[in-house]
Amino acid sequence: MILSIRCYDLYKESVQITKNSAQEGKEGNKQMKKEKTTIVIAGILIGVISAMLVFFGNPANMGFCIACFLRDTTGALGLHSAAAVQYIRPEIIGLVLGACIVSLITKEFRPRGGSAPITRFTLGAFAMIGCLMFLGCPFRMILRLAGGDGNAIFGLVGFVCGILTGTFFLKKGYTLKRSYKMPKLEGAVYPAFQIVMLILLVAAPAFIHFTEPEGGPGAKHAAILISLAAGVIVGIVAQRTRLCMVGGIRDAVLFGEYKLFFGFVAILISALVMNLILGAVTGTAFFNPGFAGQPIAHTDGLWNALGMYLAGFACILLGGCPMRQLILSGEGNTDSVVAVLGLMAGAAFSHNFGLASSADGPTANGKIAVVIGIVVVAVIAVVNSTRKAEA
Repeated sequence: MILSIRCYDLYKESVQITKNSAQEGKEGNKQMKKEKTTIVIAGILIGVISAMLVFFGNPANMGFCIACFLRDTTGALGLHSAAAVQYIRPEIIGLVLGACIVSLITKEFRPRGGSAPITRFTLGAFAMIGCLMFLGCPFRMILRLAGGDGNAIFGLVGFVCGILTGTFFLKKGYTLKRSYKMPKLEGAVYPAFQIVMLILLVAAPAFIHFTEPEGGPGAKHAAILISLAAGVIVGIVAQRTRLCMVGGIRDAVLFGEYKLFFGFVAILISALVMNLILGAVTGTAFFNPGFAGQPIAHTDGLWNALGMYLAGFACILLGGCPMRQLILSGEGNTDSVVAVLGLMAGAAFSHNFGLASSADGPTANGKIAVVIGIVVVAVIAVVNSTRKAEA
């Protein structure tokens, strides 16, 4: 009798455990579905904002381009002398400040750093060289596709291959070692620097360089308040959703998790739809399908692919795309600040030494730099994977 009662008690316990597991599973599925929905909505919002920035004055297919905007800002500071691309881009300021503000509110402002700074700087520099071979970052690659630029398809293929290469090394144990907790003041330096940049943009002192009207892409921009507001909104949204083009493809390959990837699909579709709507309303071609004559682009498919291969490879070793590095910088991550400084150094090198492409195509110097970059990034991947294996 006692044995029967005990068996019954065990049965009830097992039933209750099964019910609890089922409930937890349902709650987990609900949470995942909610996250996916939030990321897709965020992607739609960002795609709309990107298209509207072009409507308000940004260069065509360049509502947002982190590489291009950092390059323009680098030129405004006099770190390169390419007069066509010199302007302090408020979108960059807004991205960092938006991420900083929301991370302070949510108590996610956690300054950290000290993880292989020279390596991160080098990876950032070569990521930018790859982007400027293609003429755009991963974000602009999506916006170029949404504008009908077929050349971006080659960039997308190269980008995915670069990420897959980097993912191979992640599986082999690639790491740049741990970062360490830093003082809050240390994490606040870069966001504070962005406030200084905003003051310099508005005050426009003589030592800040601006592209002359009709002088090139640097002269095309939305009003400061519009650009700044757009940057802040995207910075907040990207911080809350962890949007990252590199992370989306990496997570899909490593874990079969597609929520970040869906976010960028949403950006593509919403930007495409907005381009079609704006074209119909204004009578201006915001969507222009084809390969030739695309704005701020070239038609050399091989080097479009190799440029983005280098960018994808370098960014996955950094742990995120250029936009993600800016968002993390706003959260106080000084490792990401070092990567951003590397991106700016890469922009300066690209324009000071003739590495950046133009509408006429890639330069000989640029091709050499991309090949060197692929080799250097591969060496970094191998060395830091081997160290993990030896540890």
